[in-house]
Amino acid sequence: MNRVYEFLKAAETYYLATVEGDQPRVRPFGTVHIFEGKLYIQTGKGKHVAKQIAANPKVELCAMKGDEWIRVAGTLVLDERAEAQESMLDEYPSLRAMYSTGPDGNTAVYYFKDAIATISSFSHEPVSIDF
Repeated sequence: MNRVYEFLKAAETYYLATVEGDQPRVRPFGTVHIFEGKLYIQTGKGKHVAKQIAANPKVELCAMKGDEWIRVAGTLVLDERAEAQESMLDEYPSLRAMYSTGPDGNTAVYYFKDAIATISSFSHEPVSIDF
């Protein structure tokens, strides 16, 4: 999992895919964090992406770094604890201007469950990482 985290941090931007009904939705993300041994991402509670994840928590993300790309498929689990939200915002302090934590806050943090990451390149065989 640390290799996945390091890849996504170095790539800086990844693209998260969800579904809305029968329509795929993809958008850029930049938040990734390890908290209590799990890989987390963050968004706003009121955003369409949060509603899509609530309806179907199976997602996939993709990012590219140099001549390698990564795909991570898994199920996102909402963590409503203020500690998890605070940890994410500590990692990305610039987000504190837009997001607040706690039960009345607008921060949604999710961790990956049953995830499979694949790092690929035209120059090496794919590397698979389950976490």
